[in-house]
Amino acid sequence: VQLQAFGGGLVQAGGSLRLSCAASGLTFSRYVMGWFRQAPGKEREFVATISGSGGSTYYADSVKGRFTISRDNAKNTVYLQMNSLKPEDTAVYCCAAANGDGTSSYYSTGSRYVYWGQGTQLTVSS
Repeated sequence: VQLQAFGGGLVQAGGSLRLSCAASGLTFSRYVMGWFRQAPGKEREFVATISGSGGSTYYADSVKGRFTISRDNAKNTVYLQMNSLKPEDTAVYCCAAANGDGTSSYYSTGSRYVYWGQGTQLTVSS
């Protein structure tokens, strides 16, 4: 199984960016997908999760209303659209896959995820 996140970069505060995560080696639609981030010197933080069908999503309070997670099961890809970016959003963002279905705070815990990809760096300048 491989998960590859890409699309990061340098953005000014207030700007937007979309991250993508391409998956291979698994039946993508059968996995809950999540985005996590880790800033320098901080612990890994949950960002968002989406059910296998894409019909249900769950967000961290810190990004709710600004970020949107979506997926395209035909392309084995999950996305994270990030709007109204803030300097505190600066982090390495990575995607992960969890067995099961649905979304809730249950999938906000990293230990629920069985596969992890390498991250992509987002830097938001003030």
